[in-house]
Amino acid sequence: MKEDASKKPEVMKRQNTLLEKRYDLSNRPVNGVTMSGGKSVQEGVRVKLSEGIMWEKLAEMNPEDIREQGLFSKGFLPLPQAKHETGGQIFPSAQIEAIQEHEGRSLERFDVAFDLPEQFLPTFPPPIYLSSRPDLGDVSQGKVLKIKNYYDIMHGILTPVQMEGLRLLLTPFPQQQFNQTEDRKVKEPSLGVSCLDCHTNGHTNGAFHLNPDTRPQATRFRIDTVSLRGMFNQQIHGSKRSLRSVEDFTEFEQWTAYFDGDHVIAAKKGANLPDRSSQVALMAQMQNMLDFPPAPKLNLYGKLDPTKASEEELRGARAFLRQSPMWSLPYSTVLFE
Repeated sequence: MKEDASKKPEVMKRQNTLLEKRYDLSNRPVNGVTMSGGKSVQEGVRVKLSEGIMWEKLAEMNPEDIREQGLFSKGFLPLPQAKHETGGQIFPSAQIEAIQEHEGRSLERFDVAFDLPEQFLPTFPPPIYLSSRPDLGDVSQGKVLKIKNYYDIMHGILTPVQMEGLRLLLTPFPQQQFNQTEDRKVKEPSLGVSCLDCHTNGHTNGAFHLNPDTRPQATRFRIDTVSLRGMFNQQIHGSKRSLRSVEDFTEFEQWTAYFDGDHVIAAKKGANLPDRSSQVALMAQMQNMLDFPPAPKLNLYGKLDPTKASEEELRGARAFLRQSPMWSLPYSTVLFE
C-alpha cells in the first residue's frame, strides 16, 4: 500500500500528460445547450492533430500516406486506463464524496485517481426517469440514490417488486479492488461496491475500468460505465455477445466487471451470486424501468414529429434512416409513423 500510494502522483502525472497531448480539455460549454439535469454540454473538436497538420490536409491524403507518415491522430487510439497494468474500477470524486458522506464507505483508491475533467462528466446526481411514470419527470429529488434513502425517495412510485430490485442494486458486495482482503486498493477493509455506485441513479457517473474478457492485460481496453437508461429495448449486453437479456447481464456482471472475469479470485474475495429465479429477476425488473429523458420532438412511437422539427433535424433523420433496411418504404412511413 505504501509503495502504491507513493507512486500515485507519478501515475497521475503520466496519465494527465497523455490526455493533454491527445486532447483539448478546455472548458468550452455550448451556449444554451444543456443535459436534462441542467449541466452545460461541451462543444468543439477535442482531438489534437500532429503539429502543423490541419484537417483539410488530412482529407486530401489517402490512408496509406497518413499511416506511413505517422499522421494518424493519437486521440483516436484506445485510451489507456489511468493505471492500465493494474486496471480496476476508478470513480469520480463526486461519487466518492457522496458515498463517503452518507454511508461511510470509501470508493477512493490509494494507487490511482479519476483522470477526466469534471466538465466532461454527466450531470451529478443524474436525473431519474421511469418508463412506468413518465408523468412524474425526474423522480430523483436531486439526490444520489443510496441504500439509506432509496425507500423514502421511491415509496409510492415503484411497485414492491421494483423496490426490492432497487434495494439489491444499491447493496454493496465485494469487488476486485474493494473488499476485505489484503490485496485490496482501498485503505480500510471495504464492504465493496454496489451496482449503482457505477451506474449512479441508473445512469452513469463516468466511472471507468477495463473490459474483463480480453487477455493479455495490455490488450484489454478501457470502458466507461454505460447508462442503464433504455435497458428495456436493448438486445445485446456487453462485448461478449452472450448476454442477451438484462437478466444475463445482471447475473454475470458479478463474475466479469466485479472480478475481472476471474472466478477463482471472486471465490476468494467473496463473490455475490444472486439467485436467477428471484433476486436477478427483481434487479432486472427495476433496471427495465429506467427510461431516457423526455424528447419533446418525438411522438409516442419514438419518431421525429415533422411539425416540431427544424429542417436541419429532418435532414439528420433522413441521413440516419437511410442506413435502415426500411429505407425502401416511403420516407414519411419510416420517419413519422
